[in-house]
Amino acid sequence: MANRIQPTEAQWKAIISNDKESDGKFFYAVQTTGIFCRPSCKSRPPKFENVRVFQSSDEARAERFRPCKRCKPTGERLPDHEWIELVTEYIDNHYTEHLTLDVLADVSHGSPYHLHRIFKRVKGLTPMEYIQDYRMDKAKALLRDSGLTISDIGHKVGLDNTAYFITLFKKKTGVTPLRYRGQYVLNNTSMEVQDHNEIR
Repeated sequence: MANRIQPTEAQWKAIISNDKESDGKFFYAVQTTGIFCRPSCKSRPPKFENVRVFQSSDEARAERFRPCKRCKPTGERLPDHEWIELVTEYIDNHYTEHLTLDVLADVSHGSPYHLHRIFKRVKGLTPMEYIQDYRMDKAKALLRDSGLTISDIGHKVGLDNTAYFITLFKKKTGVTPLRYRGQYVLNNTSMEVQDHNEIR
């Protein structure tokens, strides 16, 4: 795709120096966040390999990138629900990583306070509650479908502290991970016996 190229040396210099003189000449998008910006955007500089350059905001939108809430590359404010959808997608794709409110605000080009408030209004829960719930859903699937240890499962869902993982899992589900796995195995065994008896 000719319109989805990496920045030239001059464009990259403009991006990392927040060069206002380059505004209107090109737009840049960051693949890992799904956001596109003006060169002068004050957000944290992205990694070079994640950047794509577009000649117009329409080209960036055509590739499903959303305008930055901070620098407003289209001149319009990104609707709150779109912004939160973008943050949610980022969490879903990066839940195994170290995620904090500051990290999410940084990658979504907003302030932690504003993100916390808008996320809760749109989703009905805070960003950190959403992260915890998403991680616990993934952990439950791994407990049911894999033979991984509790520690390994915690690690796979982004929680390296096993004691904290167990405590959080019990808080969210009412049982420990080990008990949850045991209940699932017990229920499945009961169903298999029942199916076997019905066949007979």
